[in-house]
Amino acid sequence: MSRRRSWWGWGFEDAKLDPTALAPVVRDVLGFPLPDDVEQPVALGSIALPAPRFPRPDGLDGWSTDPRDRVEHAYGRSFPDTVRAFRGQVDRAPDAVVFARDEDAIEATLEWAAREDVAVIPFGGGTSVVGGVEPRVPADRLGVVSLDLSRLDRVVEVDPVSRAARIQAGTAGPALEAQLAEHDLTLRFFPQSFELSTLGGWIATRAGGHFATVWTHIDDLVESVRAITPSGTWESRRLPGSGAGPSPDRLLLGSEGILGVITEAWVRVQPKPRFRAARAVRFKDFMNGGSAAVRELAQSGLNPANCRLVDALEAQQTGTSDGTHAVLVLGFESTDHEVDAQLARGLAICKAHGGAWDEPTETGPPTRGGAVSTWRDAFIAMPYLRDALLQLGVLSDTFETAITWDRWPAFHAAVTGAVRDALGEPCRVSCRMTHVYPDGPAPYFTVLAPARRGDELAQWEAMKRAASEAIIAAGGTITHHHAVGRDHREWYDQQRPDLFAAALRAAKSAVDPGGVLNPGVLVDA
Repeated sequence: MSRRRSWWGWGFEDAKLDPTALAPVVRDVLGFPLPDDVEQPVALGSIALPAPRFPRPDGLDGWSTDPRDRVEHAYGRSFPDTVRAFRGQVDRAPDAVVFARDEDAIEATLEWAAREDVAVIPFGGGTSVVGGVEPRVPADRLGVVSLDLSRLDRVVEVDPVSRAARIQAGTAGPALEAQLAEHDLTLRFFPQSFELSTLGGWIATRAGGHFATVWTHIDDLVESVRAITPSGTWESRRLPGSGAGPSPDRLLLGSEGILGVITEAWVRVQPKPRFRAARAVRFKDFMNGGSAAVRELAQSGLNPANCRLVDALEAQQTGTSDGTHAVLVLGFESTDHEVDAQLARGLAICKAHGGAWDEPTETGPPTRGGAVSTWRDAFIAMPYLRDALLQLGVLSDTFETAITWDRWPAFHAAVTGAVRDALGEPCRVSCRMTHVYPDGPAPYFTVLAPARRGDELAQWEAMKRAASEAIIAAGGTITHHHAVGRDHREWYDQQRPDLFAAALRAAKSAVDPGGVLNPGVLVDA
């Protein structure tokens, strides 16, 4: 029996955390005053949806106007999405959901939508945290359908010689890995949304995986992409690399559903790593000790698989430390050779910057137990925790960016200061580095504050605007791996060159002349 997803928040219903049991821990760790009651979501059946604005077209399979399907496709899973769904504020439900089984169904849906002037929102795992799948479209459209690709869920073909696989776009992380495991292979791409997000969604949003260096984005794993557009099929030649003009794959990567519905891709796979070694390294100082060590590691050529520096506040919140020091989760892995020498050199770099760590005991290898395991478990549970915190009256959200090393200290101070000013006290703004490059880190900020019940959306908007303005003013990117969607559009327009925006609009016009695909994302409808 398949597990049922939560219709209002993150993940699966049977994996939800008990907010009542969490309340004492939240009070102790955060020190926030909490309301006396634990708020519960409205009943799904109490949500009144407008009637669909058009009838079911003849010959279109997979059509659904079931209220639960429409509600589940009305939002992604950002903090404001969750608040609105939790309270039953479903203002823009799609008129229908189309569960496509194959490319013929996708083509039929796009042909009908273009003819009738209906907007189409491609929908993979629905895990967008930036308004990327919300049916917030221009009022002059006849209506909107959500095009769900979750039934395109197979590994179609495996090339063990080249170490590549052809995989359908609606395949979610666990199913993808399970099917590759039958061939003793892995994609080795594990975003935090792994259990729900899909290959097509990763490509459309230029998602970032779990690993900190080298192959960090899905970009690095793509050989070729196939997409269906209102003007025809778009498929690139499968190659390890090419210098033949601008890459069609690169244009689809990060296109967020506006240039075509991604249906499958050839991606690079590998055997599962056989050799691993890791340590949790403590630093008294996040910026001058930990950040300096991470910069040297990123520029050393060691290419650690994991190089996540967590500041003292976040280390305390995740149970990785007692809050007196920052923690670096440093790990190496290989399919071919032992990695103890790389770890030893990495630890030597850390020691030179004041790092300290505990050696593994005889009871188990260093990759199991201790701070490394604690942080990993907390990382997986974080999205579920956010929903429980909402029920307890705590605003919890994250945002991420990237900046060069020379601007990093000033950037960190500016962004954290802007968020604290916007929220007031008490609040907590913590930071970790999710990915690191030779020329700079990708910091990921977590924000916690007592929520103003009933006014959380305005509270969040003030925080989000302050953070986004500070990021752009200090020279960072509005997103490193969460995508643009509708929530980041204002600052994306400031970040990109005007001539590039014109070129992107021209590409949109060529493949989608009626503008039916995800209108309002990346370019004006």
